Amino acid sequence: MVTHRVGVSLGVVVLLSAASASAQVSSGPQAGAAIEALPVYAVTGDHGGGEVNYAMERKDKPTLYVFIQAEYWDRPVARFLKTLDQKLADDHTEVQLIAVWLTDDVEKSKQYLPIAQNSLQLRQTALTVYTGDKSGPEGWAINTDAYVTAVVAKDGKVDASFGHRSVNETVVPEVLQRFAPK
Repeated sequence: MVTHRVGVSLGVVVLLSAASASAQVSSGPQAGAAIEALPVYAVTGDHGGGEVNYAMERKDKPTLYVFIQAEYWDRPVARFLKTLDQKLADDHTEVQLIAVWLTDDVEKSKQYLPIAQNSLQLRQTALTVYTGDKSGPEGWAINTDAYVTAVVAKDGKVDASFGHRSVNETVVPEVLQRFAPK
């Protein structure tokens, strides 16, 4: 009986490990790479209502770029974004979060994002739309299999990239640890 329970427990652990590993995918530029141009339409934030190149705007400032495949936007992704925003506003006021919608329907996203902002009440996040191909801007190496790609930028370079097929607020500590003092 005990052996059966151990076998079942080990099976569950293996399945859970496989499930969490499959949620991560390679997406985003490699650590150490220079931050490439990021021309977007800013829907909210300081530049709301116009085109802006956030890579030029942020330069060497610590920034978290989060690329979201619009077709996979759901409550868990919203919780991820909201939790990131709250933690940054509370603990890392120098870091701005730039959320970039990747979509085939730019106009629909431009109309939707103010509604999302009104619902989420983000404080340290600019909601933007990339107006080009939904695979993202050149040089950012966005994997379209990743529902969400988070890119941590410091001193004008990529510090880390995280790609996820599924994401929620439990992933936030992994991303934010990159902004912890060393």
